[in-house]
Amino acid sequence: MPKSKKLEALTAQLNQIRADPTSELGLATLEEVLGSKHSIAIAQAAKLIGEAEIHALVPPLVRTFDRLMEKAADRDPGCRAKAEIADCLYRLEHRDADLFLQGVRHVQMEPVWGGQVDTAPKLRGLCALGLVRMNYPDVMVELADLLADPEPEARIGAARAIAYSENPLGVALLRLRIQVGDIPAVLGECVAALLQLSVEYCLPLATAFLDAGRRESDALEAIETAEVVALVLGESRRPEALPLLQTWWKRSTHPELRQSGLLAIAMLRRDEAIQWLLQLLADAPKKDAASALEALGLYQHDTALWSQVRATLDQRPELTDPG
Repeated sequence: MPKSKKLEALTAQLNQIRADPTSELGLATLEEVLGSKHSIAIAQAAKLIGEAEIHALVPPLVRTFDRLMEKAADRDPGCRAKAEIADCLYRLEHRDADLFLQGVRHVQMEPVWGGQVDTAPKLRGLCALGLVRMNYPDVMVELADLLADPEPEARIGAARAIAYSENPLGVALLRLRIQVGDIPAVLGECVAALLQLSVEYCLPLATAFLDAGRRESDALEAIETAEVVALVLGESRRPEALPLLQTWWKRSTHPELRQSGLLAIAMLRRDEAIQWLLQLLADAPKKDAASALEALGLYQHDTALWSQVRATLDQRPELTDPG
């Protein structure tokens, strides 16, 4: 059977057992797919096994992972199957240091137009989570190396794994990565992770990022980082974040950042933050009041709160009715 036809057949088999993957037919089909040469189908099977929490299929998952590691780029182009298997084994709380160590150190260079690209950073991050979950003794050493990985996706994975570890040693690693500098997406993940481990050590760094990006004349990367950090603070729902965000908003002159600042304050989902936004809606100049209204849009389904918004709008006819 041609390769494409075989893949279509395997995909069709997986779709047939998706409703009941733990049935006798489901287990047999999943094991058959894991033993196939089609990495796309293998990735689909691993995802299904993880969702259904089928611990009985851990041994064939491990065998498949080991097989795909041989001639890795040929057997699993894009590293999708190995990443799905690693994620599945992590979710099933599999304790296999050798497998996760192999994955966290795996680099898979594949040809692209004009050169090569590493397709394994996601795998490295997932295996880092596996090592954390199984309490691997030297996990912080592995995470330190991963935090210095050439690929941003792997560094993001390292930051998330450090946060997941709840290990105080991670504070120093994250602060070093932040102080050395990185792209905004990685810095945001590092700030989020550090915030989980230590508010005390995180907030001064977060404040510095916010202050460095608040004017249209600031460097583009500083502006992007400030916005990312503001949203991270909002997602944290930490009470300590509110005064930082309020101060940043008041000092910011960049129009988009001012809107992001109000959104971050709304994301805190704290009474004092919501009341502050309602006060802006009632008293601020039209432009700021409109921005506060947009931020409060997060709460349109909160009947009690939205009645307050509408009552305030009745006193501000110049503002657009939210509907």
